[in-house]
This record gives sequence, structure tokens and C-alpha cells, in this order.
Amino acid sequence: MTDKRTVLLIDNNPAHAEALREALLAAKEGPFRGKFVTTLAEGLGCLHTQDIWSIFANLSLPDSQGLDTFVKLRDAVPGVPTLILVGAEQEGIAEEAMALGAKDYLLEGHIDTYSFIRAIRNMSERKVAEEVLFTEKERAQVTLNSIGDAVLSTDISGNVTYLNVVAEQMTGWSCGEAQGKPIGEVFQIIDGATREPSPNPMELAVQTNRTVELSANCILIRRDGQESLIEDSAAPIHDRSGTTTGAVIVFHDVSMSKLITEEMARLARHDGLTDLPNRILLADRLSQAIARARRNTTRVGLMYLDLDGFKQINDSLGHSAGDKILQSVARRLRDCVRNSDTVSRHGGDEFVVLLQEISRAADAGITARKVLTALTSSPLLDFTSPEISVSVGLSTYPDDGDDAETLIHNADTAMYQAKVEGGNGYRYYKKETNALA
Repeated sequence: MTDKRTVLLIDNNPAHAEALREALLAAKEGPFRGKFVTTLAEGLGCLHTQDIWSIFANLSLPDSQGLDTFVKLRDAVPGVPTLILVGAEQEGIAEEAMALGAKDYLLEGHIDTYSFIRAIRNMSERKVAEEVLFTEKERAQVTLNSIGDAVLSTDISGNVTYLNVVAEQMTGWSCGEAQGKPIGEVFQIIDGATREPSPNPMELAVQTNRTVELSANCILIRRDGQESLIEDSAAPIHDRSGTTTGAVIVFHDVSMSKLITEEMARLARHDGLTDLPNRILLADRLSQAIARARRNTTRVGLMYLDLDGFKQINDSLGHSAGDKILQSVARRLRDCVRNSDTVSRHGGDEFVVLLQEISRAADAGITARKVLTALTSSPLLDFTSPEISVSVGLSTYPDDGDDAETLIHNADTAMYQAKVEGGNGYRYYKKETNALA
């Protein structure tokens, strides 16, 4: 059997006590039992020793008068619903008590069994509704705190009403601190490219009454100044009638995923051992260089390098030493050219150097001699490593081809000729050499 719920009446009017006693017996929301005291002091004593379901309190008691009576009861047990009884001339005080948290009030002269039954029914219904609302709110709270995204909401004026745990972590604001603050103070976002403040998507969502995506490259400035790249969307919040009452934004940190994406893109266009541009990136840069040279009426030089006898050296010293030699070659090649030029690893022990906007073909030869000196003047690995010789082939735009593939092929052909002639030197591409090859 369900335990009885205790209703406390604090009132020195016996007629009121009798009416409530009858109401508790007749109430269908029961079972109830009544506790009747005549002073505030006795009532407060009951609250400290008994589990009270609700309170009916007269604001005119022998030991307490007016609004102060209700305030003392509310402060003693904030969670217990309290209904007050007042004289007709005290209705203004009753309304003040309602504003401070009283659930309802009854006027002297209208207090009888039926009014108590109705008040008890209203309290019961209100308690059930509050419990359902609390359960739903708790369920929503758990859900919002369990998802990986940050959730932040505002009222129609743009003041913060809620942050979930993730939003607290990302903004640096607790929900309690942020409530009532303007959205721009809690949710500071800037454009990652311009560093200028970004338009607030929540304001736009309210103005347009539709879901709004965050602008690309949007950066959230945390309360302590830490920055994170975020993405997602904001949407308006509506009440039952469809009126917009605020907005909610759901966002998440994409800083790491962007770094991973950028790194994957970089690895797809760079050699893993030397970190030099690979064939794909070289072909792209060479095509751009040809287009630029065509506009500016300049030349493009291409050097195709191969380490002579590298396979034997790699086999004798081991792959680890061979890798270090290739890395050393990459560093020395970069030191031989301008920042605007491109050094790439074409695969194995082959490297290709793009020389942008040279004025004459002989300029490529000057760089080739510089490269040969850099690679052969001192050991690539250590003082005991074998000497390395290099064969270099040269081609130029527009003399030896007008597209990337042709220039690379012709430089490769010239490199082969240099190798046939003994290596450790460079050769320009010649059409008759191509026919021979």
C-alpha cells in the first residue's frame, strides 16, 4: 500500500482545520493525512522532523504576520509546495507571495472543504506535471551531455540560456556563469583567414527563421584565449504556436581532423623519405611554370638527376645508410636552387629540379655545375662513405618541349646520355640523342 502523504496546515482557525480534514478524506488523489498546528514555530518544528508533502499556511498567525511568514517557510523547505491563506484585504500580499514562489492562495470567507479539495487536486496535478517535466529535462540533459557535440542556446534577445558540458569545455564558460550573458560574449568566433569577427549564425537563424551553417574556416575563441576550428549549424527555436523564441547552435572542434586531412593531402604530394615534392606535385608545378613562362616570354629549365651506381652502394651499406644518402642529396639540392624553384624526388635514386623563369638555356647548365660540385665535393654520408657520382640531363621550355610530360621525358633522355658517356656530368637534350635512345 502506498504511504500516506502528509499535508501540514498552519492556522489557528478550527473551521479551516475541519474543512481540510474533510477534504483529505474526500480527495481522490490520496491517501493523505493531515498535520494541524496553530503557530509558525510549531510548523517549522514539523518541517524539521517530518516528511511534508505540502503546506497550507495562514499569513495571520499568533507568532507571525504577513509575507514574512511565507518567506520563512519557503527558506526552511524550498522544495515543498506552499499554499497561503489570507484575508480579503491581503490579496496584494498574496500576489507578492506568489511572485516569491507560493503555489496559490485562498481568501478568507471562501475557505471550505471544496476549496481545499480543489487546491489539493491542483497541487497533485502540478506535482505530476513537474515530475514528468523534471524526468524529461533530466533525460534531455543526459542526452545533451552524452553527445560529442557542443550545444548552446539563447533566448530571442540573444542572451545565453544553456550550455551542455562540451560547450562549457570549448567556450570556457560554465552554464551558470554564461546564463543571461550576450551570445557574443560567450561564443566569440572569428574568420580564420581575415581574423575579423564572424557574423553570429544564431542571430541570422533567428532573423531568417531557418537553419544556418557556420561560415567556413570559423575559429572559436575560448574564454582563456585558446583557439579551435569549429563547424556545424544554428537553428531557430519555436514554441507551440510556431513563434521563434530563441536559437540553438550545435558545433564541434574540427582542428584535429583538419590537420589530419591537410597532412594526408601533403603526404599524397610529397615523398615520404625526403619530404620533397613527388611526381604529382612536380607535374602540377611544372605545368604552372610553363604557363607563366608562356605569358612572360621566359624559359623554364628542368634537371633530371640520377646517382651513378647507387644500387651497389645501397646493397653494400644497407638500406638505412642508403636512405640517409638520399636525404643528404635532397638537402644539398635544396641549398643549390632558389626558393622559387622545386626539387622533387622522382623515385628511387632519381631527382628532378624545376628552374622557374630562367632567361637562357645556359642558366640551367650553371645550376647543374653547382649541383655536381655540391654532391661530389664531400661525402654524402660520412667521411668513410664511398664517393657518389651524378648524371644530370637538362631540357628547357620552349626549346625542348611545351608541356610537362615532354620536358621530363627529354631531360631523362639527356640524363641517360650523360650516364652512357661516363656519368658525373651533365648533358643538354638534343633531338638526335632522343632518336638514338
